[in-house]
Amino acid sequence: MTQNKYVLNWIDEMAAMTCPDKIVWIDGTNEQAEALRAEACSTGEMIKLNEELLPNCYLHRTAVNDVARVEGRTFICTSKKEDAGNINNWMAPEECYAKLSKLYKGSMKGRTMYVIPYSMSIVGSPFAKYGIELTDSIYVVLNMLIMTRVGTNVLEALGESGDFIKGLHARADIDEENRYICHFPEDNTIWSVNSGYGGNVLLGKKCFALRIASYLGRKEGWMAEHMLILGVEYPDGETKYICAAFPSACGKTNLAMLIPPELYRKNGYKVWCVGDDIAWLRVGEDGRLWAVNPENGFFGVTPGTN
Repeated sequence: MTQNKYVLNWIDEMAAMTCPDKIVWIDGTNEQAEALRAEACSTGEMIKLNEELLPNCYLHRTAVNDVARVEGRTFICTSKKEDAGNINNWMAPEECYAKLSKLYKGSMKGRTMYVIPYSMSIVGSPFAKYGIELTDSIYVVLNMLIMTRVGTNVLEALGESGDFIKGLHARADIDEENRYICHFPEDNTIWSVNSGYGGNVLLGKKCFALRIASYLGRKEGWMAEHMLILGVEYPDGETKYICAAFPSACGKTNLAMLIPPELYRKNGYKVWCVGDDIAWLRVGEDGRLWAVNPENGFFGVTPGTN
């Protein structure tokens, strides 16, 4: 898949620690995704829903002790405590690596390690940032295929560079007492262990696109923010964009998916969603503020809720 020595050496190192039975590279093709869906259905990990009522839909249940992002088990690991931010949990990098290495040791025995090369933002774009997530979960693979841009073109865009975010996820025992989601901004590294739940294990989302990207943005002169992006076109053709940050659970995603009332629609107003959750912002050469949604898919909201 790649000759990049930084990528290959890191995968070898992580595989030596986690001891998977085999390693499978994810290529972004529908054929491979279909095979993984079939495998997950054959083991009972996923259930295919009624094809007529809900075409191409599957049910996946997380463990009962593993149904939310766990802020109390989420750490930013920087050499200086003040660099972790004033509302984040901090742990010294050496202490965290030592603690988690024990939990990862042999955690993929009898399992497959999947290698997911992915891009936040469009591959090849000047805004794009690349990552590779190693995981032992088909659920993670299938969701990363929805949420990010996955494929061999990511490896081609990365070339021989070592400039990528290294993500390691292992379900291990889904032990909530030993559940950790840890970020090492100075090492471009994310480690997640003992969870199988979305926000804790889809490492391109909160972990990379917000936490690690905030650090990268501070270093490089841009911002990663928890914001929706909404496009509005007026009847005269003028287009404006709204970028908005709300606290959790107060309607950010619902606003992002706004459908204008019938009266406005009839008068020629158009509204569309650019992003529902994360915005990367920078001031352009024209002095204006520009925003891009680094994600590719939606984490999900039930239509018609308010």
